[in-house]
Amino acid sequence: MSKFLSTKYSNAGFNFGMLVLRVVLGVLLASHGYSKLIAFNSLRFKFMNFLHMGSTLSLALVIFAELFCSIFLILGLFTRFACIPILIAMGVVVFVATHGQILGPGERGAIYLAATITILFCGPGKISVDAMIGK
Repeated sequence: MSKFLSTKYSNAGFNFGMLVLRVVLGVLLASHGYSKLIAFNSLRFKFMNFLHMGSTLSLALVIFAELFCSIFLILGLFTRFACIPILIAMGVVVFVATHGQILGPGERGAIYLAATITILFCGPGKISVDAMIGK
């Protein structure tokens, strides 16, 4: 019990926590990306054109961020680079699509944004492909 209430830093605890955060965030985001990939034909003309390059390209970039970058997060491969497209996509969700209402419709996007920022700053941890290949 005293170990549980301790405020001492544990490398093993940090690494396991980063693994859990990466995998949970990756699986949740990948499910969103996969559902957009399956419905690509019906979404491509009505998706939000946030980059003013066309709704089809915007949808493809969001699918890349949510599906493929999430797979990189789960594996812990190129983790910090994979966070950047996710940050952009979740930033658009929070600040453009839901007009910054983080206590309302933008709550889920804000949670994904905060978790991605945490992974970006803390790194993937030692239980990752990045750590195994020495990056």
